[in-house]
Amino acid sequence: MKEKERGVPSDLARKTLSGKKDAHEDMSSFSELPTVKPDAAFTLLAAYKTDTSSNKVDLCPGFYRDENGRPWILSSVIQAKERIHADPKVNHEHLPLAGHTELLRQSKELVFGKEDRDLKRVASIQTVSGTGANHLAALFLSTKLNPKTVWFPNLGWINHTAIWKLAGSHVQQRFYPYFNGENQIIDFDAMVEVLREAQKGDVIVLHACAHNPTGVDLSKEQWNTLATICKNTGLFPVFDLAYQGLASGDVRQDASAISDFFDRGNLEFVVAQSYSKNFGLYGERIGILHIAALDVTAAAKITPALTQLSRAEITSCPSYGARIISQILGDLKLYDQWLEDLATMHNRMKTMRESLYHGLLVRKVRGSWDHILTDTGMFSMTGLSTTQVTAMKEKHHIYLLPSGRISVTGLTTRNIDHVVTALEDILGTY
Repeated sequence: MKEKERGVPSDLARKTLSGKKDAHEDMSSFSELPTVKPDAAFTLLAAYKTDTSSNKVDLCPGFYRDENGRPWILSSVIQAKERIHADPKVNHEHLPLAGHTELLRQSKELVFGKEDRDLKRVASIQTVSGTGANHLAALFLSTKLNPKTVWFPNLGWINHTAIWKLAGSHVQQRFYPYFNGENQIIDFDAMVEVLREAQKGDVIVLHACAHNPTGVDLSKEQWNTLATICKNTGLFPVFDLAYQGLASGDVRQDASAISDFFDRGNLEFVVAQSYSKNFGLYGERIGILHIAALDVTAAAKITPALTQLSRAEITSCPSYGARIISQILGDLKLYDQWLEDLATMHNRMKTMRESLYHGLLVRKVRGSWDHILTDTGMFSMTGLSTTQVTAMKEKHHIYLLPSGRISVTGLTTRNIDHVVTALEDILGTY
């Protein structure tokens, strides 16, 4: 007679009756997941918010702050929102798969210029801000071009490598020389020497302007040399354009490297465009991915391929921020106001750079500081070690990234003396 028929309990029943279970029964499927290190920038931001010191200063994030250290809503954005809210035809339907149609056209013109340029050979799609544009670019290039290597600057945005690790894990990551920390300049000769050894089909990630984290940009002559190297070696450039209008204060100047590459007519490349910083629309997550092809036929094939990838990930991008930006770019009055808003942000950052530089010089703080005046955009390197960065936080309640990068948007007329005094204490004087 079988055990079940004789009333003998099964193995499962025995365990239930005895109250005993196998050791692995209560183990989570995710127990073996490796511990992930918290994001350095956002961890510091959280620590700053809980700091109760009246002298605390946040020099970490790449967010624009006004003279009171608060987020600033651009005047052009306020006016555009009023128009949108007053329009009874505006609804909450999702955008087309490629994104806001008018914004796509306007974005091409903003990046590449519209005078005598065949923008039909540029394929564009809306993304979830600049991060999404970089991610979609990495996913597209790693699967369609199958590069062996992707090259990053030796100091760059930390999220670039993380994005490529996820989207193109089979692509080897290497770094090219960029920043000379001792002289606070670009080590261009070393950069050229390394990149000339790159293989055809390799991808190179470039910061179009306001280099993050150094604030040091290539000159026009250096960009021309780099374009020639890309053509001769077969390197495929990916431009990260996150700060257009905030580097020099001129939107055309800040995109000049991109338009120069495009005008050559013999280079294909990617542009990951973000509208977070130059419109102050951080939370709206509006970006555009552009791929410049050699001809219209190729561009026509790229757009559906990008749409297919985006459809599988998010289907459709946010509409509200896209409408705001399109409203501004499509109206001459609002566009002029936006240029004034850019000037306001650029000039305040320039003033803070000058105040910091002169404060350090007056107190004879040890270090090389001339670069603070020539760096562009929000960031500069201080040369502080990780130990010194920690001391700045613990002794003076001043927060900056472990790399020693500062964001000058965190400086105000009220806190700049405190920052200079802290640097004097940590670094000493001559």
